[in-house]
Amino acid sequence: MLYSLTFLVEKLSLLSNFKLFEFKWTDGKRKEVGCKERTTYSHAPLSLQRGDLLEVPRTLFTHFGIYLGDNKVAHLIPDIMPVLTNDKMIIKKVITNKRLIMGCLYKCATVRVDNLEDFVYGSNILVNHMDRKYKAQQPFPNEEVADRAEQLVGAIPYSLLWNNCEHFVTYCRYGSAKSQQTEMFCECLKSIIRDQRSVFLSVLLGMIYIVCFGLAPSTTLPTILIPFTLWMAG
Repeated sequence: MLYSLTFLVEKLSLLSNFKLFEFKWTDGKRKEVGCKERTTYSHAPLSLQRGDLLEVPRTLFTHFGIYLGDNKVAHLIPDIMPVLTNDKMIIKKVITNKRLIMGCLYKCATVRVDNLEDFVYGSNILVNHMDRKYKAQQPFPNEEVADRAEQLVGAIPYSLLWNNCEHFVTYCRYGSAKSQQTEMFCECLKSIIRDQRSVFLSVLLGMIYIVCFGLAPSTTLPTILIPFTLWMAG
């Protein structure tokens, strides 16, 4: 099972090189705003300040971190290794897909400090782009942002929806943990549930399930309960 999940992540990572899964904000194209927001590239000289909020595109989402200066970035990432060992040298190694997946399943993460190149992983960087999303909340001074990030370094509980890397950086920079990616996912999920075609699709899949595996409580109950739940929630 773990091998299959790892294989899937690796293949999606390859597809991400063709920008098929690049996360986009809902307000359309990203534009530069004033001097706070800067777009830089992994192959270009970077002019970063301690406390800057960094964004880099990943396979299905955007990854976030706080720049600490001296080419170091603090970021929250799922990792099973802190649960398995206290050896800092082992934990410090670059996180593999297997470590990441196991961390997601075990709901364990770590706020770690990596060099900028490992954090970027060949992607483009957006700097302080999120400031325009939080106009009502002024960011803390950069030094305070970096200090808040450094105080959280270490093992931490993880939730894909409620405590991810975006929650970490928004807490450090604005004082409240929020994730627009989570909000967008929940909105998408609600739209699927509200679409009555989901009910008919679930019925069809349930009937196919019964035909393939026979009439039994394990096949009949889901065929009835799932469409009924979707119908009532829609």
